Amino acid sequence: MPTATIRGVELVYETHGTAGPWVAISPGGRRGLVSVKPLALLIADAGYRVLIHDRRNTGASGIAFEGDSESVEQAEDQLALMRHIGITGPAYVSGCSSGARLSLTLAMRHPAAIKALLLWRVTGGEYAAKKLAFNYYEQFIAVARKGGMEAVCETDHFGAMIKANPKNRETLLGLGADHFVAAMERWLAGYHKGSAYPISGVPPEAMRAMTCPAIVVPGNDFIHPRAPGQAAHRLLPNSRYAEIFSHDVEVDVDFAAWDAKDPTLAAIFIDFLRASEAGRV
Repeated sequence: MPTATIRGVELVYETHGTAGPWVAISPGGRRGLVSVKPLALLIADAGYRVLIHDRRNTGASGIAFEGDSESVEQAEDQLALMRHIGITGPAYVSGCSSGARLSLTLAMRHPAAIKALLLWRVTGGEYAAKKLAFNYYEQFIAVARKGGMEAVCETDHFGAMIKANPKNRETLLGLGADHFVAAMERWLAGYHKGSAYPISGVPPEAMRAMTCPAIVVPGNDFIHPRAPGQAAHRLLPNSRYAEIFSHDVEVDVDFAAWDAKDPTLAAIFIDFLRASEAGRV
């Protein structure tokens, strides 16, 4: 896979499709590009060019913890990567869960870069706020304090990143536990700053100011309940809403069911993209 040094971090990325409007898709959680590749290929087959990448601190990309907000850093990375591969005008930007938060953050900070937003499984609610604070930050703070950076390297997430890119072990060990913990605490504070909003991480007034077209597909589990998706649709002034599941499930993340619905999600997004290109949104 090609790589690019973006804002000081090596990012692994792929592009699919040879012609048509650009669509940049970001996965959720700290999952890598492989989790959205099936969706990307389906959209590319319909006549679009698609960019997917391992965000910093995911997959085989590099590790870095600058700034006060993980979503802001990843949003700025994505914009810089888009420019690096030659996307000079506004593009369709799509994301799931934390990728939706990235997409909305990018739209909030750089509205001219966005042609439209395609969002699914938007995150929000008290349960998600507590669970994700632990998953993303608190568990690693505890590990680093107890066992240092060697122990951090042995965690499931960072261990997988080292397996995908052995240079990440050197990066982590070079940070030192004190620097790592301070960075995690800073990002944790940044996360909590916006975790009580209806859509995690994005102020309602900022969403009301987003005039670009959008489509929102809500989630159906504890981390991605239906309510944040409905709120996003209400807050975004030029949005459409489409549901894939009519029932909710009592699990944190319904990975398997959603992965099986990639063709349905692709069809919804392709219809929206075609309508946008035809000036009907």
